[in-house]
Amino acid sequence: MFNIVLHEPRMPGNVGTIGRLAFALNCTLHLIKPYGFGDITEKEVRRAGLDYWFELDVREYENIEDFWEKNPFNNRHFLATTKTKQIYFESKFEVGDYFYFGREDAGLPQAILDKSLETCITIPMTNNARSLNLANSVSIVCYEALRQNFKDFK
Repeated sequence: MFNIVLHEPRMPGNVGTIGRLAFALNCTLHLIKPYGFGDITEKEVRRAGLDYWFELDVREYENIEDFWEKNPFNNRHFLATTKTKQIYFESKFEVGDYFYFGREDAGLPQAILDKSLETCITIPMTNNARSLNLANSVSIVCYEALRQNFKDFK
């Protein structure tokens, strides 16, 4: 359905939770190294309640260049960040789109954001919170994309 891209995730629990979401929505989960933890193990993802991890379409990449070599960058790659004013629900999402999310402690690097400022998206917050939990952010964007395309799946 969609492609969820996690750039250098730091917390295995978030990866497991996002993996559950990806499985539920029939999305591909792309994980770009280095991680802030060791290898992804069955024990770590089971801790997040995902006992069907091995049924999930999950792909790992050594770095962002490796990812782009296999998934060429275009205008269907959306970059989640707090550094834009373009609100996610004002974007028109399509089946097959890529949604990028950065490290829990730093977000996406500016060099990635600079690749396509027009596809940067943000989740609005009504106070001065720095950011939302990574897994919550992925859920918000993916379910908006599903809402926009739901007629294709009834």
